Amino acid sequence: MAYYVLLSNFTDQGIKSIKDTQKRAEAFKAMASKSGIKVHTLLWTLGQHDVVAIAEADDDIAATALALSIASQGNIRTQTLRAFDTADMTKIMAKMA
Repeated sequence: MAYYVLLSNFTDQGIKSIKDTQKRAEAFKAMASKSGIKVHTLLWTLGQHDVVAIAEADDDIAATALALSIASQGNIRTQTLRAFDTADMTKIMAKMA
């Protein structure tokens, strides 16, 4: 499984219906679960991004499909970052020339 950080910002549509943000978050978690993706954390944030999620998926294709599915609803725009834990970094360092 691979880790992903999803950085999200509300669109105009999303901010107009901000009172539904918690319902949308639960729907996102359910959508992820159905796709075999585990959402470890979902946080509303101050600063450059409005919502940050940490998820674990089988691969980039699954993570990208989830990000596109949620963004296609029109409430957020997302940026997805592939993240590496300590075990991954150990493997990466071992392959360095």
